Amino acid sequence: MQSFCIDPVTRLKTNDMTTLPELVRKNLKTPYLLTEAQIDFYQKNRFIKLKHVLDQETIEFFNVAISQQVAAMNQVHSKLEERGTYGKAFLQLFNLWRKNDSIKELVFSARLGQIASQLMQVKGVRLYHDQALFKEPGGGITPWHADQYYWPLATDKTITAWIPLQATPAEMGPLEFSAGSHHIIEGRELEIGDESEAIIHRTLRVTDFEHVIEAFDLGELSFHSGWVFHRAGANITNEMRKVMTIIYMDKDMTLKEPENNQQENDWNTWCPGAQIGATIDTHLNGIIYSKEL
Repeated sequence: MQSFCIDPVTRLKTNDMTTLPELVRKNLKTPYLLTEAQIDFYQKNRFIKLKHVLDQETIEFFNVAISQQVAAMNQVHSKLEERGTYGKAFLQLFNLWRKNDSIKELVFSARLGQIASQLMQVKGVRLYHDQALFKEPGGGITPWHADQYYWPLATDKTITAWIPLQATPAEMGPLEFSAGSHHIIEGRELEIGDESEAIIHRTLRVTDFEHVIEAFDLGELSFHSGWVFHRAGANITNEMRKVMTIIYMDKDMTLKEPENNQQENDWNTWCPGAQIGATIDTHLNGIIYSKEL
């Protein structure tokens, strides 16, 4: 397994990762002003990249905090060449907010929650779950897929914040999007893997949807909907590609009857106790942002 090496920036900040620096706290509370053009872009394409969402100190702090938490939680010890396509794509750890109070402040930050709410044009958002996605040096592609295949959620009012914890050049495997592909039905029934990569690639190749592949600057985040198709390239650098993600849903989201085993598992894991047809309001799905608050 790739070891979690502490880089020079990290070494400067290993003293206390349980207390949020005041400048980081301020960044997470300060509203990020979206333009009407940005909201319209998201509504049309169902993804958007936004620069300067998090400042350098905030990114550096969470690079350390999340890296340490991933190292503590990670149970994958096999070599890359011994894993399948999904296992080579990234190390995946869930609901870090339940283990680390500093990370909880990021996941429940009003700044990010308000962005998610405004882009989806809803009155507020709840947490579905968070996940860290660390693509190791030499890690493989993340195949084409649509996230909502896995979610027992009644509407498409869902959005994921993709938060790189470092500047992410093309060689590191940044997230790629098929702009506007939420209109496509074919491929929605596929879980992520070799089959989804092949079939969705073939489908998208004969459409007019733009394939967007761009590097991410430090502090630049993306937001994408549950049904837009996306992927990521391999990490051909010698550094870990560290990404934190937060999945939001409309605060009034209701649970639907699961349509596959993955949705059944997600119901039991991320929405335990929620009832079909009722608002998903469990101890794991707190409101992050609401206009009424």
